[in-house]
Amino acid sequence: MPSYRDRLPQLADAVFLADGGIETSLIYDDALELPDFAAFHLLSSDDGRAALERYFRSYIAIAHRDRVGIVLETPTWRASPDWGARLGYPIDRLAVLNRSAVELVAEARNAEGGDVPVVISGCVGPRGDGYDPGQLMTAEEAQSYHSFQVAAFRDTEADMVGAITMTNIEEATGIARAAQDAGMPAAISFTVETDGRLPTGQSLGDAVSAVDAATGGYPAYYMINCAHPTHFATVLAAGEPWVGRIRGIRANASKASHAELDEADELDPGDPDELAEHYLRLRRTHPHLTVLGGCCGTNTHHIGAISAACSAAR
Repeated sequence: MPSYRDRLPQLADAVFLADGGIETSLIYDDALELPDFAAFHLLSSDDGRAALERYFRSYIAIAHRDRVGIVLETPTWRASPDWGARLGYPIDRLAVLNRSAVELVAEARNAEGGDVPVVISGCVGPRGDGYDPGQLMTAEEAQSYHSFQVAAFRDTEADMVGAITMTNIEEATGIARAAQDAGMPAAISFTVETDGRLPTGQSLGDAVSAVDAATGGYPAYYMINCAHPTHFATVLAAGEPWVGRIRGIRANASKASHAELDEADELDPGDPDELAEHYLRLRRTHPHLTVLGGCCGTNTHHIGAISAACSAAR
């Protein structure tokens, strides 16, 4: 399969999918245990690898069905030094697993991709929690911390780096700089609350503008994650220049707040068809939104519905 590192096909106008909420899908749909929500932990066993292979192939199948491209995030959201240490992984073993995660997705792409573009994104998660910024790092500290994972992806078949569930400007800036040093394209995806702001209280527009200013506009694009479209649609409606930098959505299935989701005993899958309708409305209003995936509580049912609605509207 060709490398997309020099030209990301999702930067054109066509619909591109992304996968859903891998951790919630593996836990609630496949009844797998993920300590600390760490999907990379499954790479250590044959059964775990088989589950991951099924997961990625199921999303490639949707892309084939609707003749659209897809961006697949590696199962490495928790595969950074602090989280790896919590799970007992030595740093050298963690580097191997980051590379192995890319190999697994590449194998699925090579076997199932065929004539639809499948972009592999090396997934980098936050040092802390994806809902709570906790103790903030400086941009320099974040760059140093996250360079480990980015370096692991650099010499693999990963086409780009995806920073998912970023809660603050400094960490997003550090990852973008680490990707720039490695010569890899990067997408930055921000967590937003029910008011469309980051968990730090910063506005989405300020966050995008600040990271662009600090990195010379290095990120290829930005995304929104971990919120329902009803939480951020009005923010995008402002029509300000930064809105054009948002090219992707990874929404939650549920309309609940992060606090409510943390306290819930059961998964709220929402309504896949209703979620797809929200995506279609956003896409009609903002045709630059090309990367359409999911976050917490979403699975192939949600992404399948989103793909069917938005690809049919082409």
